[in-house]
Amino acid sequence: MTTNEVDALVIFGATGDLAKIETFPALVGLVQRGVLNVPVIGVAKSGWGLEQFRDYATASLRLNHMDPDTEAARKMLGLLRYVDGDLDDDGTYKAMSDAIGAGTRVLYYLEVPPPLFGRIAQGISNAGRAGDARVMVEKPFGHDLASSRELNATMHKYFGEEAIFRVDDWLAFDPVENVLFARFANSVLEPLLNRTHVESIQITMAEAFDVADRGRFYDRTGAINDVVQNHMLQVLATVLADPPDGEGLASWRDAKSRVVSALRPLTPEDVVRGQYDGYHDVDGVDPKSTT
Repeated sequence: MTTNEVDALVIFGATGDLAKIETFPALVGLVQRGVLNVPVIGVAKSGWGLEQFRDYATASLRLNHMDPDTEAARKMLGLLRYVDGDLDDDGTYKAMSDAIGAGTRVLYYLEVPPPLFGRIAQGISNAGRAGDARVMVEKPFGHDLASSRELNATMHKYFGEEAIFRVDDWLAFDPVENVLFARFANSVLEPLLNRTHVESIQITMAEAFDVADRGRFYDRTGAINDVVQNHMLQVLATVLADPPDGEGLASWRDAKSRVVSALRPLTPEDVVRGQYDGYHDVDGVDPKSTT
């Protein structure tokens, strides 16, 4: 993303957990690289004003061990705008449009649950702001194949396929990208990483935080939809895929797709399901939940 390609960045769900953990630090990184110098408009229903939103962003930086007083951080905080409102209310999108201003090339980032994607796309369109725009949607993209296809059809009512980006934020993590170098650029290791020499592969997802304030989202989604069928499957494909046979990202996606196509589907006998201790005590979680 360069400054001559977009006039504004709009983040739906900008007061949520993903924004707190990842988005605001990433925005500082974009400022440092000189590729973010446009208004960043957060849209959410938190009952906040701009100052509270900036305080939230500042707290996010501190949480991620970043100094909010650096030049890049101060610039990022100065780019922030905020629209508070119900995502079912067209007035929210009118306020969003007013905050964007005269620019027409807008990038929308939907950091919200999938059931809201269609309503947000409709709201953007009703506000006359879908024409030259692009939209990024976070996972999980639906909860099964049928709902994913239905969601695609809904998004395509308002945005062309070339304007829709489906995001798996793990693919940009250094450890995941480093797997590629360890496998394909290391002439000592590469010949040994095959079924002749490797008996099994174990992938552990270890996080330093719990469900926290995500209970209402997490109880509807669960770990399998939240991380297994996207993040973990992408890591698995990255570890197992053959070297791409062409140039560009499309060739690498094709190589990973062949791995996924060759996997034997899991059965209940393959899986051990569990639940975190204290999960039922989390705000927003059904006391009888089996998630």
